[in-house]
Amino acid sequence: MECGGSVVNSSHRDDTPVLITEAQPSYDDQQAVRRRKYAIMMASRIPCLIAAALVYQTWHLWWLSLIILAVSIPLPWMAVLIANDRPARKREQVNRFRRSARSLESRSHQVIEGA
Repeated sequence: MECGGSVVNSSHRDDTPVLITEAQPSYDDQQAVRRRKYAIMMASRIPCLIAAALVYQTWHLWWLSLIILAVSIPLPWMAVLIANDRPARKREQVNRFRRSARSLESRSHQVIEGA
């Protein structure tokens, strides 16, 4: 079976547990972060428009007002790009728990016999 350019062997399955410290955030957590970034970027557009209007009305600085408007124009486009972009997947070897060969039970013990 081929999946995304790499060959997946369906007959061999590694059932050893994945260490949770190396696991990626869940899809729902990733989506919540992206949704929050989108909301912040879209909400920052409104203060930009208000600031541009206030700068023009108060100080009659049309060029500064124009710069503020120019900054606010690409915000929706950037917000959509960031909201739709998932973090890159790690190409690392999965860190799995491996029981060591040396354990307390396999070690030889010195036995002291009492009188």
